[in-house]
This record gives sequence, structure tokens and C-alpha cells, in this order.
Amino acid sequence: MKSEYSISGMTCNGCVTTVAEKLKNVMNVEKADVSLESNSVIITSSDPLSIGILQEALPEKYTLSESIQIQPVEPAIEIESDLKQLFPLFLIFFYITAATILINWNDLNVADFMYDFMGLFYIVFSFFKFLDYKNFPDSFAMYDPLAKIIPAYGWIYPFIETVLGLLFLLRMELQVALYTTVVVLGITTVGVTKTLLNKNEIQCACLGTALKLPMTKTTFIENSIMLFMAIWMLLA
Repeated sequence: MKSEYSISGMTCNGCVTTVAEKLKNVMNVEKADVSLESNSVIITSSDPLSIGILQEALPEKYTLSESIQIQPVEPAIEIESDLKQLFPLFLIFFYITAATILINWNDLNVADFMYDFMGLFYIVFSFFKFLDYKNFPDSFAMYDPLAKIIPAYGWIYPFIETVLGLLFLLRMELQVALYTTVVVLGITTVGVTKTLLNKNEIQCACLGTALKLPMTKTTFIENSIMLFMAIWMLLA
């Protein structure tokens, strides 16, 4: 069953991450969809839950109120909503691909195309992570296994992407950059896969927290493309 609550006290995406994580730890809670825009929380649970039990799981600064029973959302509407939210990601991929083609237009070479694509990918994606840098680590730790264990990893991850992007674009230490890509994105892909299999509805931090993107199969495909390119170049 689904129940909707109003919530006060949230001020940023870090709050959204905290509230969602705390509520999902409550017994019988299957999903916790938190919205900063509407200051609301939608709880999906196997059994009815009192607002008091949910409130106890939250830090004092957050207050739940006005419980409303709602009907499940139609799947078609959910799909349309996800596609709309993922539009920025598709648009960015289009521009990265177009820019890579233009850079290599006069001498189209597979290796150079892949290096430039990966370089632009890292630079652009790290830029979006820096837009809301203070809230990125918490969102990233929601699904990245290493960031969960070592919080500092979430703080340095945007810098790792920037360095990798420059190495690919400048053709420096390519072997190091390729192996690092396989390790870094391999770890993240494991976390993404686990999240998708568990059907946890959380925000994807691939474009930071400034753009609110849902964790979907697209995130898995995005990481898989980069992993495929890195492994291809290592084997080549």
C-alpha cells in the first residue's frame, strides 16, 4: 500500500537523501520516494504504518504530517515521467557524441573517437557534479559500494573524473586512465545493478544533484558504454 505525507525541514538534496535512507530502514517499508519540490514523502509498505513510527526514524529537524492514502500510479504514467526526467541525460549524450564526431571529422579513427568521447564524457559529467558538490557525496553513497564504505571517496570522485577526462583528451597515461575507468565504473555499475534489481527508487548522481534524475536502466547502459570502450581499447 502507498501513503503520502507532507514533510517540513528539508532544504536541499542532501536532506532528500537522508530522509529517504532513514525511512527505508523502517520495518515493512519497501520504498520511500521523497520530493523536495512538493515537500512530500510517498511510502510504499507491505503493512499499514503509523506516522509516529515513521517520525521516530527521522532526525528531529524533519516533521511528517497529514497522512493521505493514494492509489498506485499507472505504469504508463511512470514510464512517461521517467523519460521526461531523463531528457537532460539524453541531450548531453547527443551533444557529447556530436562534438566527438566534429573533432574527428577530418580523420575519423575509432581509437581517437573513443578517447575523445570518454574524455568529453568525464569532463561534462564532472562539471555537473561540481554544481552541487556539497550534496553529491551523500547521493553517490546511496548506490556506489565504495562510497558507502569510504565517504571520502564520494568527495574526490568528481576530481577523479576530471583528471581522467584530461588524460583521455590530452592522450596522456592512457593505460592508467583505461584501467582506472574499468575499476571505477565497474564498482559503480555493481551498485547500480544492485539498486535496479532491488527496485529501489533513488536519485541518480551521474549528473550530480543539481539535475534530478531517477536511477533507471539508462544509468546502467551509460556506465556499460564507458566500460565497453575502456575494455575494447585495452584489448586493442
